[in-house]
Amino acid sequence: MKKNIAYIIIIAASLLISHPAEAGTLDSLQLKARAGYSIGGTTPIPLPETIRSIESYSLTPSFMVGVDAMLPITQQWGIMTGLHFENKGMKASVTTKAYFMEVVKGDQKMSGLFTGHVEQKVKQWMLTVPVQATFTLSQKVMLKGGPYVSFLLGKGFNGIASDGYLRKDTPTGPKILMGNREGEWATYDFDDDMRSVQFGIGIGVDWQVYKRLGVSADLNWGLTGIFPGDFKTVEQTLFPVYGTIGVFYKLK
Repeated sequence: MKKNIAYIIIIAASLLISHPAEAGTLDSLQLKARAGYSIGGTTPIPLPETIRSIESYSLTPSFMVGVDAMLPITQQWGIMTGLHFENKGMKASVTTKAYFMEVVKGDQKMSGLFTGHVEQKVKQWMLTVPVQATFTLSQKVMLKGGPYVSFLLGKGFNGIASDGYLRKDTPTGPKILMGNREGEWATYDFDDDMRSVQFGIGIGVDWQVYKRLGVSADLNWGLTGIFPGDFKTVEQTLFPVYGTIGVFYKLK
């Protein structure tokens, strides 16, 4: 899947750069500067039975700025690529039952099935390259969709396990109690285990509301989890799913 998406991005970008004749000339190239605010999270899909409830979810500042270049191929169809600098973050707390975890309590590292309260913080700073097909509905409205690749510049995945207990190693292993105060709870930190490159697919719409100024709405869905497939400490694959509301300015 990752190789197929990478091939699509490379081929589409090559067409945009190397074959402008199909669209007339490079004079038809359109440039847009963008900025937006993203809302979403990093989550298993669907939620496993070991996560019994979501207690809280907090928005963290998640912004995007970038530039896109769109080349019309026909009167309605085109191809667009660009470079976006963005961050995707979240804070959440859940109640778990027999959820596999690897944690640190004091100076002891342990793993097993945890039942209790888990707080989680995720942060991702990245450069994203989308490659999208575009369809112009009217002079003001354009639909878009296609794959993207993100290169992570900074990353974090950490949190606290508290108000419960860990069955060490096996479902019937020693019961390690976790309190709700510092020194009593356990922590986890998997920053260094996160992927450095992510792939996904995005869809959206641009609506030009006044001369060169417009608004946009986008949904980006990660197709690769934030951890490599051989990382088993977190038992489910976690997908980044974020929607972005933004504005753009047509530079050309």
